[in-house]
Amino acid sequence: MKKTIAMLSLSTAALSFSATAAIGQHPVVLVHGLQPSQLAARPGPAEVSADGEHYWEQYWNSRADVRIDWPSHERVAGKIASDYAWPKLKQLAQSNTCVNGCIFVTHSTGDLVTRYILDNQENWLLNEGLPPLNIISTFDFAGAGGGSELADMAVNIAEGGGVLNTTLQFAISLWLGEMPNSSNTGVLNDLKVANARQIAPFPDGRVPRIRFTGDSSEYLGVTSPFLPGHDDGVVASHSTCGSSTVGNFSSCSRTVAYDGKVASQSRGVSSFMPQHYPMLMGSGYTHGGVIGDVHQGKVTAANSRVSLGDGTQVSVSTSDSWSWWGWAYYRYVNGSDDQTMSELVSNLR
Repeated sequence: MKKTIAMLSLSTAALSFSATAAIGQHPVVLVHGLQPSQLAARPGPAEVSADGEHYWEQYWNSRADVRIDWPSHERVAGKIASDYAWPKLKQLAQSNTCVNGCIFVTHSTGDLVTRYILDNQENWLLNEGLPPLNIISTFDFAGAGGGSELADMAVNIAEGGGVLNTTLQFAISLWLGEMPNSSNTGVLNDLKVANARQIAPFPDGRVPRIRFTGDSSEYLGVTSPFLPGHDDGVVASHSTCGSSTVGNFSSCSRTVAYDGKVASQSRGVSSFMPQHYPMLMGSGYTHGGVIGDVHQGKVTAANSRVSLGDGTQVSVSTSDSWSWWGWAYYRYVNGSDDQTMSELVSNLR
């Protein structure tokens, strides 16, 4: 048997990509995550742009108006902001791209970069005599704004302060491709948990940060012992869900599990960073899979409806089905049996 929760929708229809790439009527700005190969390669602007295009090519690149590409060998409050984010923000302001409201779509460390942008873009642009951007929401996939314990370990080892055993070396190498050294840790320093949570923790630009999270791993669980609670292979749920505290969390919700089981979650996140709202959770989705074009299973909803900064709402419809095998109700987002998480998000209305 099923009980269906009705879907609420925006009254505005989506514009086709031939007119503009958008979610609803809102232009999309992409902010990618860590690119490990750049730590040692230290690419120039042309390579950074090419890497940024490649990063999003599976799904989101063709659905965006602008990308903010940035190099992983730099720091968030340093050249990432001054040499890469700022020129794109200025371009957006001069072209009035966000006059009716932009949505920033971020992945992984892009969550942290965007938080710094939200805290500073108004002052930066006003100082140049330009109007601040009207950013009405961010859609954060596998958000690393709360940091990653893997970054702590990688930096500690690179600086000679950590104990390197075979398992940890294998885990870090799977994630980064190679072990970093003290001269090429770059943005990994900002990704250390304590550091990440001190970067613009209460940004001046308070917009809804809508979260989309996974609970599987590209690394066959090798990295998971080094991440507290449930994780996506790179980032723990305390960060991807947007928890206000670091902890051993099992879900972004207190009432539904990652696999959709409707039941009390004693270790679910209950306190969130300002305006952080988890929406979709997928037990089969990996850190990279959440922005990809490969279906990795059904997803559930921690929240089925969230308001954007302009007062409109985005929502999904869900259905609860009884499972004799699990002896419980399981809640899934309608359409997630054949649509990827990114497809579901791009169709939010």
